[in-house]
Amino acid sequence: MDLVSLGADDAVFCAFEPWAARGLALARVITCHRDLYRLYAEAGEFEAEPSGTLWHRTPDRSGMPVTGDWVAARPINSTDAIVEGVLPRRTLFSRRAAGRREDQQPVAANIDFVFLVCGLDGDFNLRRLERYLALVVESRSTAVIVLNKSDLCANATAHAAEARTIAGGAPVVVGSAREPEGLAQLRGYLAHGRTVALLGSSGAGKSTIANRLAGQELLRTGEVRQSDGRGRHTTTHRELIPLPGGGALIDTPGMRELQLWAGEDSIERAFDEIAGLAAGCRYRDCAHEGEPGCAVRRAIEEGRLDAARFASYRKLKGEARRHELLADPLAAREQKRRWKIIHKAMRK
Repeated sequence: MDLVSLGADDAVFCAFEPWAARGLALARVITCHRDLYRLYAEAGEFEAEPSGTLWHRTPDRSGMPVTGDWVAARPINSTDAIVEGVLPRRTLFSRRAAGRREDQQPVAANIDFVFLVCGLDGDFNLRRLERYLALVVESRSTAVIVLNKSDLCANATAHAAEARTIAGGAPVVVGSAREPEGLAQLRGYLAHGRTVALLGSSGAGKSTIANRLAGQELLRTGEVRQSDGRGRHTTTHRELIPLPGGGALIDTPGMRELQLWAGEDSIERAFDEIAGLAAGCRYRDCAHEGEPGCAVRRAIEEGRLDAARFASYRKLKGEARRHELLADPLAAREQKRRWKIIHKAMRK
């Protein structure tokens, strides 16, 4: 297997040098099932598990290997290996893990482009797209919005126009994976050494798109319910698929829950037009809640900014702020102290 075609560049080989000196092999994670991995290496494919040393020096599970990671592996025989280390990640798409704990759940690593796949048969949702876009900004990869199943939608053009209003410059591709050249534009993002991940809801058509781009039926696909356009999880795990011409696709299961794992800076960049308007507010710390001279509120009143988009911005900004405070107990206590002073002053 040619690792350069899968994305191994000078930075990867440079980071691997200390491991190479110890006789280890460079490999990329194809699939990840809890603590069992399948790897691509120059010598072939290996089934692998983490070493005890890796467990010991990794502070939390988010640092353990995920699909797309470059790792240092110690082959045991022709089919099995031990993962001794994870190389620095160039990009990492993550979400907040389900539950009450503030834990990061990595989805895929070292991605160049993220295809945000949305079905036009009932799956189209601007607010969910905004959430995905914020996470892509946080990941440091590049988003491409893919509106699939245009053959099942009478107003695909209108939906595409809506998507462009919140895309922040990300390309919007409209088509149908069921048609031979329905999404031919996507092939332009595939190249030798590039990695593309497909993300979206169940039934949006991610696996069908992956099969079309790979040129063969590699992944199982299923039908969607006619009542709501939702699909079953035919993809049950994240899998990296090498492409015949070089590069790789990462197919992922549909996400029923997409909790935010992003900082306030990423939200500002995902909603850059609101950040631009805020620069014109009278007060630098304007909360856009009725302060005099608020440029954001004025834009909403004049119809230059959609109120629903601003509401989504505030919601995601609030989630990001809570996430940052929970991650930093000292900052949380300081925030609590400041609000206590403010409320006391208001009562007086």
